[in-house]
Amino acid sequence: MKKINTFLITTIIAPLFSMAQIQQPPVSQAVSIDFISDTQQPMMVEKIILKPTHNIKATSLLFSEILKTKPQSLYMLGDVVSLGFNNRKWKKVDRFLDSCRKENTTVCGLLGNHDVMGRKKKGEQNFDKRFPENVRTGYVSVTDSVAIVLLNSNFNKLSAADKKKENEWYQSTLNILDTSNAIKAVIVTCHHAPYTNSKIVGSSSQVQQNFVTPYIKSKKARLFITGHAHGFEHFKIMGKDFLVIGGGGGLHQPMDTSDKRLPDMAAEYKPLFHYLSVQRVADELSVTSHFLKSDFATFGTGHSFITNLSSNEVTKLQQ
Repeated sequence: MKKINTFLITTIIAPLFSMAQIQQPPVSQAVSIDFISDTQQPMMVEKIILKPTHNIKATSLLFSEILKTKPQSLYMLGDVVSLGFNNRKWKKVDRFLDSCRKENTTVCGLLGNHDVMGRKKKGEQNFDKRFPENVRTGYVSVTDSVAIVLLNSNFNKLSAADKKKENEWYQSTLNILDTSNAIKAVIVTCHHAPYTNSKIVGSSSQVQQNFVTPYIKSKKARLFITGHAHGFEHFKIMGKDFLVIGGGGGLHQPMDTSDKRLPDMAAEYKPLFHYLSVQRVADELSVTSHFLKSDFATFGTGHSFITNLSSNEVTKLQQ
């Protein structure tokens, strides 16, 4: 079992939990919980079909902006590097992670397909060195009474036993979080998007089959955040919010604009590079996407909305 502090033990009795640190800010202080995905350096083979746009520079600028804003916690939702087994690919990320932790920003990560590409065992070992809280079959991190569930959607890299273990743990964890007085909201995350209009990767039917239904049924789960598809998307499915935030530096992917596309609540907001911040303010979650402007010098505030924790209502939607 990973790090568990006194607060957790006295408020959530859950031997099935794999937990990262809990951060409890002063009551009057709203803290930022940031999310970023797909910060990997573009691979040569990808450049054959997708156009690069100063991607490496963009990732460095996103890292610098996050360091400047000093979030309480940062969650990296997979494809942190292009080839997880290659130690050289981790150099810039290592400097960023060291800087985050020096600023007392808790950093957690989950595995993407690039992180275990090629040499799975070595890639996972390198990943766990940077993210020691990571558990292959899922774990939880809590910041400001918001529980972030981090799942592994690399199903083709998991054994049948691991898939079963993850699904059982996921359902049990949501049940416990839903009944815990210490938890006000739940955010579910994995790498592969259950819903996307990306023409390159498409929606993940396996994530839909394994992870979506428990999220929909959870009383406290309010956001399902993923990457893999390199763009920003916001879907409302069965009354719940699904966000795709794969704008950390990977090559931008074309989106389906036909009549068959999924209705996207962020249809007019399509930045190349971006990250997400979430703040809990009383009984609401304020969700904001921050994007790198075309001048590659400044950031702007893009798609944002507020979701009420006592209902599934979304208010103050802005592009």
